[in-house]
Amino acid sequence: MTRQMKLGAFLWATGHHIAAWRHPKAHVTAGIDIGHYIQLARIAEAAKFDMIFCEDAAGLREANVGIASQTSRSIGFEPISLLSALAVQTSRVGLVSTASTSYNEPYGLSRTFLSLDHLSGGRAGWNLVTSASPIEAANFGATGLKPHADRYERAREFAEVVSGLWQGGSFQGHDGQSFSVRDPLDLPRSPQGAPVMVQAGASDVGRDLAARTADVVFTAAQTLEEAKAFYDDLKGRMAAYGREPDDIKIMPGVSPVVAKTEAEAREKHEDLQALIPDDVGLALLSSYLSISDLWRYPIDGPMPELPETEGMKSRQALVVEQSRRDGLSIRQLARHFAGARGHWRIVGTPAQIADELQARFEGGGADGFNVMPSYFPGELDAFCELVVPELQRRRLFRLEYEGNTLRENLGLRRPA
Repeated sequence: MTRQMKLGAFLWATGHHIAAWRHPKAHVTAGIDIGHYIQLARIAEAAKFDMIFCEDAAGLREANVGIASQTSRSIGFEPISLLSALAVQTSRVGLVSTASTSYNEPYGLSRTFLSLDHLSGGRAGWNLVTSASPIEAANFGATGLKPHADRYERAREFAEVVSGLWQGGSFQGHDGQSFSVRDPLDLPRSPQGAPVMVQAGASDVGRDLAARTADVVFTAAQTLEEAKAFYDDLKGRMAAYGREPDDIKIMPGVSPVVAKTEAEAREKHEDLQALIPDDVGLALLSSYLSISDLWRYPIDGPMPELPETEGMKSRQALVVEQSRRDGLSIRQLARHFAGARGHWRIVGTPAQIADELQARFEGGGADGFNVMPSYFPGELDAFCELVVPELQRRRLFRLEYEGNTLRENLGLRRPA
């Protein structure tokens, strides 16, 4: 059978563009409207997407509450609760949620995701993250953001415990540096063997953790060269952990703006860009770079040299590289970043979008894509109605689901 790409629909209230809530066709109260999420999940399932994905952060995204209130990210459901509701409104699409190893415990988290897996008939996935925000740390009694290496060491042990608990009655307990767990879970093995493990860390320790434990990896890359370098590096690390390259599906984020003509697509994109206030774009960029004094530099000047962060190291490196490569001022970089938070953005016709995805897929940079529509429901509808049929015509994407579980549809082996 011809290799086919995997697709995820990254759901985010009104949309991934920072000004999505200001779009005239956006659903402004989407974050607290279960009917909205049911609609999106059903759109993705009708288009045969592998999964829907809900990101999470346990705190306001920006330190400045005034700025946070002007973004598309200021309200939203706790995602595992949301996906439990969507489990009974769908039957085939996978249900993946973020949960942090920094502010959870392995026993409770593994039980929650295994419950979702049984509720959905084997469609659950956990996106493991190590929280990088001091805002989140302040909500859990922490004295500050823990060093990057310490967060990942906790995450490594956390993943080990969760994987053991998902093995069922064979779990023999765990007594380690950060966690002590005595009993197995009070649930049988997952219908798919174990919930799917997803990760998104791109630092060196993040890649090692993914090579050891992940089934799916979300990543950000602006160019085919960047995507291929990440793909080759991560797949090359897997043999050290007794794994085959196809045991992980690498799915870079992509934010498409699609219309029947290129002129119409570009107009849609420019209309969205025009809705970004400079202070909001700058606040978003600052939060991802983990710096607080970006305001003091001339906004139309170049990006300054930045000290190494203890926050999102890989995202900082990606943003700085793009600013250098494309010669962008701080204002230009902030406006570009606000469109998709550093992820790949494509504007064009269905054929143009499909050409770009196919080139990256067949060029060794991806096993599929995590689709990040600019605003909901319009851009998800447009992608499903215009781009998916083009991918199917090229035999690059399925016509029907291969199985009932997320692992079956992703083509992942069932854990022994």
